[in-house]
Amino acid sequence: MLPYPQIDPVALAIGPLKIHWYGLMYLVGIGGAWLLASRRMNRFDPTWTKEKLSDLIFWLAMGVIVGGRLGYVLFYDLSAYIANPLLIFEVWKGGMAFHGGFIGVMLAAWWFGKRNGKSFFELMDFIAPMVPIGLGAGRIGNFINAELWGKPTDVPWAMVFPPFSDPAQLARHPSQLYQFALEGVALFLILWLFSRKPRPTMAVSGMFALFYGIFRFVVEFVRVPDAQLGYLAWGWVTMGQILSLPMIIGGLLLIWLAYHRAPSAKNAAV
Repeated sequence: MLPYPQIDPVALAIGPLKIHWYGLMYLVGIGGAWLLASRRMNRFDPTWTKEKLSDLIFWLAMGVIVGGRLGYVLFYDLSAYIANPLLIFEVWKGGMAFHGGFIGVMLAAWWFGKRNGKSFFELMDFIAPMVPIGLGAGRIGNFINAELWGKPTDVPWAMVFPPFSDPAQLARHPSQLYQFALEGVALFLILWLFSRKPRPTMAVSGMFALFYGIFRFVVEFVRVPDAQLGYLAWGWVTMGQILSLPMIIGGLLLIWLAYHRAPSAKNAAV
């Protein structure tokens, strides 16, 4: 069994102001996405300026934050937020849903593309390889917060999370680290290597949706579902799996469409 590293969720406290590691992970994700996008911008559109790229990253970040929070409220704990709507602003305690953030990013990309002469999938193909940076950083934030841990296990790398998080004090799968490795590292490598060569429009987006959906669906087998929801069917189906299935199906469909459209309709991916 591996010891859980005792990391204070508060990275810095200045009087009443507290800066949490979870919030800093969002800055890491946004900053990393901006740096990667800067390197790839000339391949995407040589006429774009750094100011336009910064505008894109800003609106995508708003999509992640607003969509992620609203997604958590709607998908995972609606009754609690109806009872106390002010809870929605306590983002430092966690409570962000990837699938809601993904919808927020898609809406932001659609809106930004309309204003800047880019199709939805042109932008999504450009954005997709950046997303795992934020996903990986977010899972590290979950780990530091000692939240979203896995089922009890006797594997050698099991961890006992702090009593405030797990009163039962059981050795558990560190599922946050599994998701960091899969949704962060592995997904980044897949998309980065795949997008290095010209690809038809929608192919990179399809690869993102497919592999994120697969990775999330698999990890859900060892991750404990949110207590307020539990398992939704057959004693093993979780909300995360239900929300990931459309991504797997949609990813396969996008890849098929990307490679089966007429050659004149295909564009080089970035």
